[in-house]
Amino acid sequence: MSETFNATCPPGLRLTEKRSARLRARMAGPDLLIAPGCFDCLTARLVETAGFEAAYITGSGLSMSCLGAPDVGLASFSEVFDRVKRICDVLTIPVIADGDTGFGGPLNILRTVREFERAGVSAIQIEDQEAPKRCGHELGRKLVAPEEMEARVKAACDARLDDAFLVIARTDARSSSGLQAAINRAGRYLEAGADVLFVESPESEAEMEAICRAFPKVPMLANMVEGGRTPLLPASQLESLGYRLAIFPNSLTRLIGKMGLELMQDLKSSGTTASQAERMFDHRALWSLFDYDDWISLEARYATDR
Repeated sequence: MSETFNATCPPGLRLTEKRSARLRARMAGPDLLIAPGCFDCLTARLVETAGFEAAYITGSGLSMSCLGAPDVGLASFSEVFDRVKRICDVLTIPVIADGDTGFGGPLNILRTVREFERAGVSAIQIEDQEAPKRCGHELGRKLVAPEEMEARVKAACDARLDDAFLVIARTDARSSSGLQAAINRAGRYLEAGADVLFVESPESEAEMEAICRAFPKVPMLANMVEGGRTPLLPASQLESLGYRLAIFPNSLTRLIGKMGLELMQDLKSSGTTASQAERMFDHRALWSLFDYDDWISLEARYATDR
Protein backbone atom coordinates (compact mmCIF):
# COMPACT_ATOMS: atom_id res chain seq x y z
CA MET A 1 0.00 0.00 0.00
CA SER A 2 1.53 3.33 -1.04
CA GLU A 3 1.88 6.08 1.56
CA THR A 4 -0.16 8.46 -0.58
CA PHE A 5 -3.02 6.01 -0.97
CA ASN A 6 -2.89 5.03 2.69
CA ALA A 7 -3.10 8.66 3.82
CA THR A 8 -6.28 9.21 1.84
CA CYS A 9 -8.08 6.14 3.16
CA PRO A 10 -10.63 6.42 5.95
CA PRO A 11 -9.42 4.81 9.21
CA GLY A 12 -11.40 1.65 8.52
CA LEU A 13 -9.07 0.88 5.58
CA ARG A 14 -5.93 2.72 6.66
CA LEU A 15 -2.75 1.00 7.85
CA THR A 16 -1.79 2.75 11.10
CA GLU A 17 1.75 1.97 12.21
CA LYS A 18 3.87 2.48 15.33
CA ARG A 19 0.95 2.85 17.71
CA SER A 20 2.66 0.70 20.33
CA ALA A 21 5.81 2.80 20.16
CA ARG A 22 3.74 5.96 20.56
CA LEU A 23 1.98 4.54 23.60
CA ARG A 24 5.17 3.33 25.26
CA ALA A 25 6.83 6.71 24.71
CA ARG A 26 3.78 8.48 26.11
CA MET A 27 3.77 6.27 29.20
CA ALA A 28 7.43 7.06 29.83
CA GLY A 29 6.61 10.74 30.32
CA PRO A 30 5.48 12.44 33.53
CA ASP A 31 1.96 13.38 32.46
CA LEU A 32 -1.15 11.31 33.09
CA LEU A 33 -2.64 9.57 30.06
CA ILE A 34 -6.43 9.19 30.08
CA ALA A 35 -7.85 6.27 28.09
CA PRO A 36 -11.68 6.32 28.07
CA GLY A 37 -13.46 3.03 27.64
CA CYS A 38 -15.21 1.91 24.47
CA PHE A 39 -17.02 -1.26 23.49
CA ASP A 40 -17.77 -0.89 19.77
CA CYS A 41 -16.86 1.20 16.74
CA LEU A 42 -19.25 4.04 17.62
CA THR A 43 -17.95 4.56 21.13
CA ALA A 44 -14.37 4.14 19.90
CA ARG A 45 -14.78 6.94 17.37
CA LEU A 46 -16.27 9.17 20.05
CA VAL A 47 -13.10 8.70 22.10
CA GLU A 48 -10.75 9.61 19.26
CA THR A 49 -12.91 12.43 17.92
CA ALA A 50 -12.91 14.04 21.36
CA GLY A 51 -9.11 14.24 21.17
CA PHE A 52 -7.97 11.50 23.55
CA GLU A 53 -4.58 9.93 22.86
CA ALA A 54 -5.61 6.33 23.61
CA ALA A 55 -8.71 4.19 23.97
CA TYR A 56 -9.45 1.33 26.37
CA ILE A 57 -11.59 -1.62 25.27
CA THR A 58 -13.72 -2.44 28.30
CA GLY A 59 -14.50 -6.09 28.94
CA SER A 60 -17.62 -5.34 30.93
CA GLY A 61 -19.00 -2.90 28.37
CA LEU A 62 -18.27 -5.41 25.63
CA SER A 63 -20.05 -8.19 27.54
CA MET A 64 -23.14 -6.05 28.10
CA SER A 65 -23.32 -4.83 24.50
CA CYS A 66 -22.35 -8.12 22.84
CA LEU A 67 -24.00 -10.72 25.06
CA GLY A 68 -26.50 -8.78 27.15
CA ALA A 69 -24.73 -10.11 30.24
CA PRO A 70 -22.78 -8.46 33.08
CA ASP A 71 -19.05 -8.90 33.56
CA VAL A 72 -19.10 -12.49 34.85
CA GLY A 73 -16.61 -14.11 32.46
CA LEU A 74 -19.06 -15.27 29.78
CA ALA A 75 -17.45 -13.65 26.74
CA SER A 76 -15.30 -16.06 24.75
CA PHE A 77 -11.99 -15.23 23.10
CA SER A 78 -13.56 -15.19 19.63
CA GLU A 79 -16.38 -12.86 20.71
CA VAL A 80 -13.95 -10.44 22.33
CA PHE A 81 -11.45 -10.66 19.48
CA ASP A 82 -14.06 -9.82 16.88
CA ARG A 83 -14.79 -6.55 18.66
CA VAL A 84 -11.11 -5.85 19.32
CA LYS A 85 -10.07 -6.06 15.68
CA ARG A 86 -13.02 -3.95 14.52
CA ILE A 87 -12.27 -1.24 17.06
CA CYS A 88 -8.56 -1.21 16.16
CA ASP A 89 -9.46 -0.82 12.49
CA VAL A 90 -11.61 2.24 13.09
CA LEU A 91 -9.03 4.08 15.26
CA THR A 92 -5.66 5.68 14.62
CA ILE A 93 -4.79 6.16 18.31
CA PRO A 94 -3.26 3.41 20.47
CA VAL A 95 -5.66 0.82 21.85
CA ILE A 96 -5.43 -0.79 25.30
CA ALA A 97 -7.45 -4.01 25.57
CA ASP A 98 -8.87 -5.82 28.57
CA GLY A 99 -7.61 -9.37 28.19
CA ASP A 100 -9.27 -10.67 31.38
CA THR A 101 -7.40 -13.79 32.54
CA GLY A 102 -6.05 -14.50 29.05
CA PHE A 103 -8.94 -16.85 28.14
CA GLY A 104 -7.31 -19.99 29.51
CA GLY A 105 -3.89 -21.42 30.25
CA PRO A 106 -0.45 -20.33 29.06
CA LEU A 107 -1.06 -21.38 25.46
CA ASN A 108 -4.30 -19.39 25.40
CA ILE A 109 -2.44 -16.34 26.71
CA LEU A 110 0.23 -16.71 24.04
CA ARG A 111 -2.47 -16.82 21.38
CA THR A 112 -4.46 -13.95 22.89
CA VAL A 113 -1.48 -11.60 22.98
CA ARG A 114 -0.28 -12.58 19.51
CA GLU A 115 -3.75 -12.14 17.96
CA PHE A 116 -4.49 -8.90 19.80
CA GLU A 117 -1.17 -7.40 18.73
CA ARG A 118 -1.67 -8.41 15.11
CA ALA A 119 -5.10 -6.79 15.22
CA GLY A 120 -3.57 -3.46 16.27
CA VAL A 121 -3.70 -3.52 20.07
CA SER A 122 -0.80 -1.70 21.78
CA ALA A 123 -1.29 -2.92 25.36
CA ILE A 124 -3.09 -5.82 27.00
CA GLN A 125 -4.34 -6.06 30.57
CA ILE A 126 -4.04 -9.49 32.24
CA GLU A 127 -5.41 -10.13 35.73
CA ASP A 128 -4.84 -12.62 38.55
CA GLN A 129 -8.41 -13.81 39.03
CA GLU A 130 -9.59 -17.37 38.63
CA ALA A 131 -11.96 -18.11 35.78
CA PRO A 132 -14.75 -17.22 35.59
CA LYS A 133 -13.62 -13.73 36.52
CA ARG A 134 -15.73 -10.94 38.04
CA CYS A 135 -15.88 -7.17 37.74
CA GLY A 136 -13.09 -5.61 39.78
CA HIS A 137 -15.54 -3.55 41.82
CA GLU A 138 -17.72 -6.48 42.88
CA LEU A 139 -17.08 -8.82 45.78
CA GLY A 140 -16.60 -12.58 45.37
CA ARG A 141 -13.47 -12.43 43.24
CA LYS A 142 -11.19 -15.45 43.61
CA LEU A 143 -7.48 -15.28 42.88
CA VAL A 144 -5.02 -17.71 41.39
CA ALA A 145 -1.75 -18.33 43.20
CA PRO A 146 0.78 -15.56 42.52
CA GLU A 147 3.00 -18.10 40.77
CA GLU A 148 0.26 -18.75 38.21
CA MET A 149 -0.15 -15.04 37.53
CA GLU A 150 3.61 -14.66 37.18
CA ALA A 151 3.45 -17.33 34.49
CA ARG A 152 0.64 -15.44 32.76
CA VAL A 153 2.75 -12.28 32.71
CA LYS A 154 5.80 -14.14 31.39
CA ALA A 155 3.74 -15.77 28.65
CA ALA A 156 2.24 -12.42 27.65
CA CYS A 157 5.68 -10.80 27.47
CA ASP A 158 7.14 -13.70 25.46
CA ALA A 159 4.28 -13.66 22.95
CA ARG A 160 4.61 -10.06 21.83
CA LEU A 161 6.16 -9.44 18.44
CA ASP A 162 7.04 -5.79 19.10
CA ASP A 163 9.00 -4.94 22.24
CA ALA A 164 7.02 -1.68 22.43
CA PHE A 165 3.81 -3.63 23.11
CA LEU A 166 2.85 -3.16 26.78
CA VAL A 167 1.77 -5.82 29.26
CA ILE A 168 -0.38 -4.51 32.09
CA ALA A 169 -0.60 -6.75 35.16
CA ARG A 170 -3.69 -6.34 37.31
CA THR A 171 -4.17 -7.73 40.81
CA ASP A 172 -7.55 -8.01 42.48
CA ALA A 173 -6.09 -8.91 45.88
CA ARG A 174 -7.08 -5.70 47.68
CA SER A 175 -10.70 -6.63 48.37
CA SER A 176 -10.05 -10.18 49.58
CA SER A 177 -6.56 -10.02 51.10
CA GLY A 178 -5.87 -6.39 51.93
CA LEU A 179 -3.77 -3.59 50.50
CA GLN A 180 -0.32 -4.93 51.43
CA ALA A 181 -1.06 -8.31 49.88
CA ALA A 182 -2.08 -6.53 46.68
CA ILE A 183 1.12 -4.47 46.67
CA ASN A 184 3.18 -7.59 47.27
CA ARG A 185 1.55 -9.37 44.37
CA ALA A 186 2.04 -6.35 42.10
CA GLY A 187 5.75 -6.39 42.94
CA ARG A 188 6.01 -10.02 41.93
CA TYR A 189 4.28 -9.32 38.63
CA LEU A 190 6.69 -6.46 37.97
CA GLU A 191 9.59 -8.86 38.48
CA ALA A 192 7.91 -11.26 36.04
CA GLY A 193 8.13 -8.59 33.34
CA ALA A 194 5.01 -6.42 33.52
CA ASP A 195 5.37 -2.93 32.05
CA VAL A 196 2.45 -1.32 33.88
CA LEU A 197 0.92 -2.25 37.25
CA PHE A 198 -2.79 -2.11 38.04
CA VAL A 199 -3.80 -2.59 41.67
CA GLU A 200 -7.57 -2.85 41.40
CA SER A 201 -10.15 -1.25 43.73
CA PRO A 202 -8.20 0.66 46.39
CA GLU A 203 -10.78 2.13 48.73
CA SER A 204 -9.38 5.54 49.67
CA GLU A 205 -7.10 8.26 48.40
CA ALA A 206 -4.57 7.22 51.05
CA GLU A 207 -4.51 3.68 49.65
CA MET A 208 -4.03 5.02 46.14
CA GLU A 209 -1.11 7.11 47.31
CA ALA A 210 0.43 4.12 49.11
CA ILE A 211 0.21 2.02 45.95
CA CYS A 212 2.00 4.62 43.86
CA ARG A 213 4.57 5.25 46.59
CA ALA A 214 5.43 1.54 46.58
CA PHE A 215 6.37 1.73 42.87
CA PRO A 216 7.72 5.24 42.27
CA LYS A 217 9.43 4.42 38.96
CA VAL A 218 6.73 2.20 37.46
CA PRO A 219 3.74 3.37 35.40
CA MET A 220 0.66 2.81 37.56
CA LEU A 221 -2.92 2.49 36.30
CA ALA A 222 -5.96 4.00 38.04
CA ASN A 223 -9.41 2.60 37.31
CA MET A 224 -12.11 5.25 37.62
CA VAL A 225 -15.49 3.57 38.06
CA GLU A 226 -18.49 5.77 38.77
CA GLY A 227 -20.15 4.30 41.86
CA GLY A 228 -17.33 1.80 42.37
CA ARG A 229 -15.09 1.04 45.33
CA THR A 230 -12.36 3.58 44.45
CA PRO A 231 -12.68 7.36 44.88
CA LEU A 232 -13.44 9.16 41.62
CA LEU A 233 -10.60 11.68 41.41
CA PRO A 234 -9.80 14.30 38.73
CA ALA A 235 -6.87 13.78 36.40
CA SER A 236 -4.71 16.41 38.11
CA GLN A 237 -5.07 14.66 41.45
CA LEU A 238 -4.37 11.22 40.02
CA GLU A 239 -1.22 12.57 38.42
CA SER A 240 -0.06 14.15 41.67
CA LEU A 241 -0.54 10.82 43.46
CA GLY A 242 1.80 9.18 40.96
CA TYR A 243 -0.50 7.54 38.42
CA ARG A 244 0.49 7.65 34.76
CA LEU A 245 -2.53 5.98 33.18
CA ALA A 246 -6.21 6.36 34.03
CA ILE A 247 -9.01 4.37 32.44
CA PHE A 248 -12.67 5.34 32.59
CA PRO A 249 -13.95 1.99 31.33
CA ASN A 250 -17.71 2.40 31.38
CA SER A 251 -18.41 6.13 31.54
CA LEU A 252 -19.77 6.05 27.98
CA THR A 253 -21.64 2.81 28.66
CA ARG A 254 -23.43 4.32 31.65
CA LEU A 255 -24.26 7.60 29.96
CA ILE A 256 -25.50 6.02 26.73
CA GLY A 257 -27.63 3.62 28.76
CA LYS A 258 -29.22 6.32 30.89
CA MET A 259 -29.76 8.84 28.09
CA GLY A 260 -31.01 6.12 25.76
CA LEU A 261 -33.58 5.03 28.32
CA GLU A 262 -34.73 8.64 28.77
CA LEU A 263 -35.12 8.97 25.01
CA MET A 264 -37.18 5.79 24.76
CA GLN A 265 -39.39 6.85 27.65
CA ASP A 266 -39.98 10.23 26.04
CA LEU A 267 -40.82 8.61 22.70
CA LYS A 268 -43.17 6.18 24.41
CA SER A 269 -45.04 8.94 26.23
CA SER A 270 -45.08 11.66 23.55
CA GLY A 271 -44.93 9.71 20.31
CA THR A 272 -42.05 11.79 18.94
CA THR A 273 -38.32 12.40 19.42
CA ALA A 274 -38.59 16.10 18.52
CA SER A 275 -37.90 17.33 22.06
CA GLN A 276 -34.66 15.30 22.14
CA ALA A 277 -33.40 16.21 18.66
CA GLU A 278 -30.98 18.90 19.83
CA ARG A 279 -29.24 16.36 22.07
CA MET A 280 -28.56 14.04 19.11
CA PHE A 281 -26.24 13.98 16.14
CA ASP A 282 -28.37 14.80 13.12
CA HIS A 283 -28.20 12.54 10.08
CA ARG A 284 -25.20 14.20 8.44
CA ALA A 285 -23.21 14.65 11.65
CA LEU A 286 -23.53 10.96 12.50
CA TRP A 287 -22.37 9.87 9.06
CA SER A 288 -19.51 12.39 9.18
CA LEU A 289 -18.30 10.79 12.41
CA PHE A 290 -17.50 7.77 10.24
CA ASP A 291 -15.85 9.68 7.37
CA TYR A 292 -18.72 9.36 4.92
CA ASP A 293 -17.22 11.82 2.43
CA ASP A 294 -13.90 9.96 2.44
CA TRP A 295 -15.58 6.63 1.74
CA ILE A 296 -17.61 8.12 -1.15
CA SER A 297 -14.53 9.84 -2.56
CA LEU A 298 -12.58 6.60 -2.41
CA GLU A 299 -15.37 4.73 -4.17
CA ALA A 300 -15.48 7.38 -6.88
CA ARG A 301 -11.86 6.65 -7.87
CA TYR A 302 -12.98 3.33 -9.25
CA ALA A 303 -16.24 4.40 -10.87
CA THR A 304 -16.72 3.00 -14.38
CA ASP A 305 -19.62 5.24 -15.43
CA ARG A 306 -17.71 8.52 -15.71
